[in-house]
Amino acid sequence: MDINTVGESAGRLWAALGAQKRLALGELSKALGGDAVLAGMAAGWLAREGKIEMETQGRRVFLRLTAAEAEEYRKSTGA
Repeated sequence: MDINTVGESAGRLWAALGAQKRLALGELSKALGGDAVLAGMAAGWLAREGKIEMETQGRRVFLRLTAAEAEEYRKSTGA
């Protein structure tokens, strides 16, 4: 694994969050093909860039794009 793989995975996670609105932490690896370590690294990448928010509901943690990033996703996909 290298930095380019993590960056590409962050892009795929960004798109998955844009399409699905939010994902539970446990669903991240599924969105990226089953690699939990890579999913965590991709989420960290997006968090460090300020592109995602975290929400806790009970014992579950969900990630979603910030409002600005969700708008960017809509613009980029025409959704």
